Amino acid sequence: MTFEEFVSARLGTLVRYATVVTWDPHLAEDITQNVLVRAQARWARISRMDAPELYVKRMVVNEFLSWRRRRAAQSIPLATDTLAGHLPEAPDPSVQRDERDAMLRLIATLPPRQRAVIALRFYEDLAVDQIAEVLGCRTVTVRTHLMRALAALQNALPAPLVTTGEKP
Repeated sequence: MTFEEFVSARLGTLVRYATVVTWDPHLAEDITQNVLVRAQARWARISRMDAPELYVKRMVVNEFLSWRRRRAAQSIPLATDTLAGHLPEAPDPSVQRDERDAMLRLIATLPPRQRAVIALRFYEDLAVDQIAEVLGCRTVTVRTHLMRALAALQNALPAPLVTTGEKP
């Protein structure tokens, strides 16, 4: 696959993924652009990999984390209205919109690595070993981030949003 074919096929997915990771659609576009410029220069090597898309997604996460380190004093704005356009609509948006917005606000409070794990696991539907490959860490680290993120979200959720699976 040529670089141009890769970009044509995966650009939208990469920008949406970067939006979920950064919570800022404009920053997501900038990060995606920077990553694709770097990926193009290394495309001969990247294209020979088993999963070039996962490698490029890892580049997106690394670029975002580098951006965060450079701008540690700034906060990341939560763009729920823009981000909501990239998420699948619930069957009844009028009923579930408040819950989705509350969840997006809670996810935005997570540390960047936990937020990336949540995005990869539940937005991109990747397995733990694939997430470990994207983030460049061990699977046990991914499971730890996932467990801590889910625990933080469950503790922060208002009571009506927490479900235990039991009938009242």
